Amino acid sequence: MTAPPPLPSDKALMRRTLEIAIRIGVLVLLATWCFVIVRPFIIPIAWGVILAVALHPPYRRLVTALYGRGRLAAALLTLLLLGFMVGPAVMLAGTLVDGVQSLAQHLSTGSFAIPPPPASVGAWPVIGEPLERFWLLASVNLQAALEQIAPQFTGLGKWLLATAAGAAMGILQFAFAIVIAGVLLSHARSGHDAVYAIAGRLAGVRGAGYADLAQATVRSVTRGIIGVALIQSLLAGIGFLAAGVPGAGFLALICLFLSVVQIGPGLVIVPTIVYVFATSPTMPAVIFMVWSLLVILLDNALKPVLMGRGLKVPMVVIFVGAIGGFLTSGIIGLFVGAVILSLGYELVRAWLQEDLPGEVPMTSGEP
Repeated sequence: MTAPPPLPSDKALMRRTLEIAIRIGVLVLLATWCFVIVRPFIIPIAWGVILAVALHPPYRRLVTALYGRGRLAAALLTLLLLGFMVGPAVMLAGTLVDGVQSLAQHLSTGSFAIPPPPASVGAWPVIGEPLERFWLLASVNLQAALEQIAPQFTGLGKWLLATAAGAAMGILQFAFAIVIAGVLLSHARSGHDAVYAIAGRLAGVRGAGYADLAQATVRSVTRGIIGVALIQSLLAGIGFLAAGVPGAGFLALICLFLSVVQIGPGLVIVPTIVYVFATSPTMPAVIFMVWSLLVILLDNALKPVLMGRGLKVPMVVIFVGAIGGFLTSGIIGLFVGAVILSLGYELVRAWLQEDLPGEVPMTSGEP
């Protein structure tokens, strides 16, 4: 009978424990350092991955049309996306600048006139009397009225500047994400193999199924939510420009936000219809109203077509994802949040609906 191996001495055990602690500490430090370096690029990279997954089917068709030239197809698709992004961004910036310049010119020359309030305003509950007094003062002496609300205007101006800076940063991040998507598409095969290999390591034999579900969810949510929102806001912006509505680009941006969070652009379009009827001839106003109503109802026709394939994400998941992403990451988080939370919801739902090995499925009825 052989004797058991001798136990390590306390000094050797302490040295071994110290070596393991140092190695773990170095790994944690390295991982934290890598995260700090990569953190500014997490949102653009995530958005680039989402775009690459959503655009892979048209990319494959373009590769076939170009006789297998994958890099050329990725470059053309990237330039096309950048062109679609730069156009609306320039339109938005132009309308905002023109609106601010026009307002500043009217204020400096004193030609900005405000009509007196209607007689019924004073009868409004709670706010009627103070609103009537302020409105009447503004119609007689606009400068005195502005001096009364100067503190509120200062805070509003700071908020508008911060919002404009955030929107500009979001546009830059989106442009960077498009470039990342182009790079990923040009290496689609190697990326596909890497994703399925990682999914297999994490989830075993179910990894491929989860990867397929994630891919289908990203494409469906991107088309059904973001795609429809972009189409609605673009068509609404075209209508605003054609009707001569002031700040058309800014209103189209608000329509985009409301469409993504599933509220709909009607909150912007309906008051705009009233404004056009009050300031334009009857026939152009009627045409604008018909166009705008079609834009409002467009998602009812497009969403079932673009967001099919069995994926039914509740509106509350999309709403929470969009608002949470917007609060944490700005404009670009509005899109990434909706897609990421919808993807997580679908993956958890699929995981909960799977039967465990050897488990008898539950049936409804009395226990």
